Amino acid sequence: MKNVIKRAILEKLIHMGKWGGAHTDIRNISRLPISIKKKDYDKAVRELINDGWLLAKKSTGSIHVSLNSHYKKEILEFINK
Repeated sequence: MKNVIKRAILEKLIHMGKWGGAHTDIRNISRLPISIKKKDYDKAVRELINDGWLLAKKSTGSIHVSLNSHYKKEILEFINK
């Protein structure tokens, strides 16, 4: 289930075109096409940030995230497997 959540988060950010400097509020990606618990969503986001696949920055009082373009190949391979 964890990989399903991670895949959904990554796919949403790719669809939004949020690579590198183009970031979005973390709340914008919490609305996923799958039904998940907030705790599981938060854990998946933390793991993606710790793995370096998501870049996080504090902006306008909330956390904004984007995909790390240095891991583009790995991210796309993870989604397509």
